[in-house]
Amino acid sequence: MYSVELRGTTKRYPGGGAEPVVALDDVDFAVEPGEFVAVVGPSGSGKSTLLNVLGLLDDPTEGMRLLDGTDVTSLSVAERTAARKESIGFVFQDFHLLPTLTAVENVALPTAFDPGDASHRAADLLSRFGLGDRLDHEPSELSGGQKQRVAIARSLINEPAVLLADEPTGNLDTETGESILAEFERVKEEGVAVVAVTHDPLVEQYADRVVELTDGVLVGGVPDGEGKAERERASRPDPETASAGDR
Repeated sequence: MYSVELRGTTKRYPGGGAEPVVALDDVDFAVEPGEFVAVVGPSGSGKSTLLNVLGLLDDPTEGMRLLDGTDVTSLSVAERTAARKESIGFVFQDFHLLPTLTAVENVALPTAFDPGDASHRAADLLSRFGLGDRLDHEPSELSGGQKQRVAIARSLINEPAVLLADEPTGNLDTETGESILAEFERVKEEGVAVVAVTHDPLVEQYADRVVELTDGVLVGGVPDGEGKAERERASRPDPETASAGDR
């Protein structure tokens, strides 16, 4: 069973003219537990839309969206929020840390309305990422790589099944980017499915699979090849069987 999956998913936005803008065009995409997939493509190809649909931030116009095999295509706003909090973590290029909170407070932030105190788990995550001596530091006191580690720790505080990353190495030098991708390697070893949209060839080197999105069309998005074309072929009657039936 896939951690996250899209089946025949299309996303259209109203355009300036009569025709809508097709951001995703009949996309099949799936990621297995513990798999790291890099999505590449030119600017404007639909990569951000793909992340938004996978992350339950935006609804598809057509097709299905599944989390751990469960259809989550038509959830209400409240249900989407709950599913996102339980199953999906986000890592952004610009970190999105709150400047007035410490590292440990930023990591624990997604649990703010949960019962209990998550600060111990937040501290454990930061220590795991080599930031045990930076727990009480605010973002202005951290380097770019340290901020990204805090962001990754925050994305994991609720133990998600899927980690979505938007240009995770875009603001980092090569050495720091490699250290961040090594963290992704560690995350996937725990069974988390990792999806990163990127322009960085370094990310492709670390990924288990690289898929290309161009003008909303995704090629090779399903690991076993059972995408739309394969399903269509499987649904057609066997020529020999059909001929035998006609005789």
